[in-house]
Amino acid sequence: MTTNRLVRLRSRPVGMVRRDDFEIVDEPARDAGEGEFRVRIEYVSLDPAMRGWIAAGKSYVPPVEIGAVMRGFAAGRVDQSNHPDYKVGDAVAGLLGVQHYAVSKGERCFKVDPTKAPLQRWIGGLGMPGQTAYFGLLEVGKPKPGETVVVSAASGAVGSIVGQIAKIVGCRAVGIAGGPEKCRYVVEELGFDACADYKGGNLAEELKAACPDGVDVYYENVGGEILDTVLPMMNLFGRIPVCGLISAYNATEPQPGPKNLRSILVNRLTMRGLIVFDFQDRMAEANEKLGQWHAEGRLKMREDVREGGIDAFPDVLNLLYTGGNFGKLVLKL
Repeated sequence: MTTNRLVRLRSRPVGMVRRDDFEIVDEPARDAGEGEFRVRIEYVSLDPAMRGWIAAGKSYVPPVEIGAVMRGFAAGRVDQSNHPDYKVGDAVAGLLGVQHYAVSKGERCFKVDPTKAPLQRWIGGLGMPGQTAYFGLLEVGKPKPGETVVVSAASGAVGSIVGQIAKIVGCRAVGIAGGPEKCRYVVEELGFDACADYKGGNLAEELKAACPDGVDVYYENVGGEILDTVLPMMNLFGRIPVCGLISAYNATEPQPGPKNLRSILVNRLTMRGLIVFDFQDRMAEANEKLGQWHAEGRLKMREDVREGGIDAFPDVLNLLYTGGNFGKLVLKL
């Protein structure tokens, strides 16, 4: 009998997640039924959205139910198959959950080619984070050549791709990141034009120096004080794709709204929320372009792969909310 080690949600967190909010259990792995295949998972993606998925209240997807397997993107290889499109040995990625084995009929799952990129990259820059960057910038931000694009969390899974795509389409790319090492990486390795250190105490001054002609597109991943700092620098008819608000994900009470909301009025800005699932019918387009740019060396990607397997999940997840990761955070099983 094959054993499946998995994470179930035990309780809804208050503030930062705790180990007690989850239950790590061993159960018999289910065999693939008719029209199904089973995946032996090798890597699990840790994403900021996971905190929202386990919170109560209205969201863009139903919350993970108490007692259910923790939702998560993952990558692995097929070890059983009764599905005509998937054979044993195929590498796949998709919304498979935080567990060692997952059975699927192919929904929100796709085959990947580990000869073109490491398996973990298909749940990072070539997976959901890359798709989020692609559609968020190009479809919501609508950048034009010569414009200035600013992105917060610029060394992270989504932000790092946003800035590089901005350069590909002819824009000036300015990042916001935490600490000199991350800022150096964003400029010297990823090719951004500049990067402001929000931990340095002079964010407004650094951004003004990096954006002498103002900001046309601000790709929002953080919210809070960083949003308030950028809003007055936006140009007329600027666009703000709102991908995430990670600064408030673990708040235990309602957070104050933007102090500089007037900037939205006087500069006639457009702010639009962004959920990658809204572009489900165009994923092939994003995958093709991201893969092409990556193969050409125009998109660089970095994974922060953590050891420890399923048991490390709760502790590693919190790294996202403290700035403890450097690159796309992935848990190796």
